[in-house]
Amino acid sequence: MEVTTLSITNLHMHGELFANMLRARHDTFIVRNNWQLPHADGMEFDQYDTPASRWVAVHELGQILAGVRLTPTTARCGIYSYMIRDAQRGLLDSIPSNLLWDEAPVADHIWESSRVFVSPSVPARLRLRVQMMLISEMVMSARKLGATSLLGLIPEHSPRLARRSGIDCQPAGPVLEIENERSVCVRIGLAQKMH
Repeated sequence: MEVTTLSITNLHMHGELFANMLRARHDTFIVRNNWQLPHADGMEFDQYDTPASRWVAVHELGQILAGVRLTPTTARCGIYSYMIRDAQRGLLDSIPSNLLWDEAPVADHIWESSRVFVSPSVPARLRLRVQMMLISEMVMSARKLGATSLLGLIPEHSPRLARRSGIDCQPAGPVLEIENERSVCVRIGLAQKMH
């Protein structure tokens, strides 16, 4: 298994990896979860997949096992900024605007973590290892980008996994029912050393 952080500047060095990640997101979010999201040619994408973002992929022999998108909270593309802030501003129909207790931050040192997934094809015996690899690379990549914290919208039970990996993960909003899944916004502190 390998873990790669993709950016617009290095996509050409990784063949089909980015397209395969968008295909895996399609399989996870559209096919399995039945979410109504933009897609083309069997790939899921949205307005936040821009040159400002980075994408972390856990993969093996071209198959995507897990992934996450990192977007700076300072990002701008037309009327959009980043998913959590835009939901709070009422720009997204599928995510309630009351997802955060405080105003969504805009700062160079805070990045958003979104579109987190582990492929349903990953066997149960490998899931924890794949999740830990994804979290570890996400944290290292975010730190390299200058982030001291991440803001993410994740399944309600996920903060326990984050704490097992040695990172500080605290609720930043109420638990909400979104797309038939109980989710919560969290702040992930990156200052602590991972175990």
